[in-house]
Amino acid sequence: MSGGVDSSVAAALLVEAGHDVMGATLKLWGGPSDSGCCSVADVDDARRVAQQLGITHHVFDLSEDFEAAVVAPYVAAHAASRTPNPCIECNRHIKFDRLLARARRLAFDALATGHHARVERAGAAGPYRLLRGLDANKDQSYVLSMLGQDQLSSVVLPVGRLTKADVRARAAALGLRTADKPDSQDVCFIASTEGRRGFLERRLTLRPGTVVDAASGEAVGTVDALELVTVGQRRGMGHGADGARRYVVGVEPAAARVLVAPAAAVGIDRVHLVPGSMAWVDRPLGHGDAAVAQVSAHGRPVPCVFENDPGAAVVFAAAQRPVAPGQTVALYDARDPEAVVGSGIAA
Repeated sequence: MSGGVDSSVAAALLVEAGHDVMGATLKLWGGPSDSGCCSVADVDDARRVAQQLGITHHVFDLSEDFEAAVVAPYVAAHAASRTPNPCIECNRHIKFDRLLARARRLAFDALATGHHARVERAGAAGPYRLLRGLDANKDQSYVLSMLGQDQLSSVVLPVGRLTKADVRARAAALGLRTADKPDSQDVCFIASTEGRRGFLERRLTLRPGTVVDAASGEAVGTVDALELVTVGQRRGMGHGADGARRYVVGVEPAAARVLVAPAAAVGIDRVHLVPGSMAWVDRPLGHGDAAVAQVSAHGRPVPCVFENDPGAAVVFAAAQRPVAPGQTVALYDARDPEAVVGSGIAA
């Protein structure tokens, strides 16, 4: 229970279904926070909803694990000019690893969350499937795309078959205090008062860099913080002599350079994936298998082909904007684009 409306309604639905439910909120961050699921107010909201539902509520302190598995790698990634997704890493290492293991140790049958996605099973003995949520605008299958059979066998996603409007209506009908609470949009351990720059400045020495035209090699500008530049970024990169906007196509931290190009020159037809980063829901794709790729939480799904000879890569059917190194590439079934097949991390 993060203190939001989705997990509140997930708990309520399970109580209505007659399950023995315990609410768990994670204490993940001891630093300043005013957003996401890390603030004191969010913990209090979760506790109050649990009281309304008549269920036990516990707070589990996983802050050391969170620092080691999510925050420190987030900082290190930026230092290397990569663009991490801390929400995905929190799901990978905290919610569906540490918390799930604790639930099993405590002899619970399943871990439920408020994610907008669905878990289904093909028959009594068939494999578990991870599917998009019913509400396409709120679908969160992308941030769960690293889950495999072991996790999915013990995961319940009660709101995956509801629209967001349905969730809020259920919460309002039950009188839950989170019914009108806005969705969190920010990284939970970064306070809005300091932003990403302020947070990283306390942990890194931000370095200036030179903006270079990728085609000519000519210096065309500067940036004051190389670690804050993301591949695909347009903001702050200016315009070429012809007035065309420039986009970041690469960042070279060792040389302190940012490579830029006009929109017409930034398309890519493939993205290589970090060795060892592939995670599969069930059976892995083979070399040359068709799939559908999604490279951001609400990105447009695009047809692709998976390659794994010699290393894993995704080849797009049509040129795409560059994928920032560190971002997750989620793969969906080409025959059933609602079904997640697996995911990897862009190299």
